[in-house]
Amino acid sequence: MFSFEKDAMLVNDREDLIAVLRMRFGDIPGEMIEEIYQIDDMNTLQRLILAAANAVSWSVFKEEMQAGNESFRLLGEGFNPIG
Repeated sequence: MFSFEKDAMLVNDREDLIAVLRMRFGDIPGEMIEEIYQIDDMNTLQRLILAAANAVSWSVFKEEMQAGNESFRLLGEGFNPIG
């Protein structure tokens, strides 16, 4: 994959994550947006998109965000948006 294609995909994933967070939780702190734009791993961004869509609360998503690359499973009642 060419660098500019990867960069475009990263931008799209970042914007998707921000959009999902705004839909679920409303306004997002600027610091969180800055953190999101520092992520340069597509797998991490895609995991966070899933976490944002399924987290039961903002605090659960923030915990997942802080887990970084170490987290790879979204389990438990913290990720049941209809629970």
